[in-house]
Amino acid sequence: ATKARQARMEAARKLKEEKDAREGKVKKTEKAVEKSLLVLDVKPWEADTDLEMVWHKIKEYKQEGLTWGETFKLEPVAYGIKKLVMTCTIVDSLVLMDDITENIE
Repeated sequence: ATKARQARMEAARKLKEEKDAREGKVKKTEKAVEKSLLVLDVKPWEADTDLEMVWHKIKEYKQEGLTWGETFKLEPVAYGIKKLVMTCTIVDSLVLMDDITENIE
């Protein structure tokens, strides 16, 4: 009984696909765009590095699927040294994390 039911279901699905094809309907199989929010910590080599200038330099890097955050934070690390904390949003299928880190380095 289940084989007969499966055969009927398969035949019905094929008929529906043929009807949709005749009417010009297209199957919608698009999946949602997957995005990731990254928080980047940039630590300077020297204490007197101008981190605001570094932030502006990093934001100059443009790539499809990459959106930089509008602001940054300076957080203390040790001995008067601060780190730059910034965010960006990437489209997972277009941008790799390695692309971003290689540009910053």
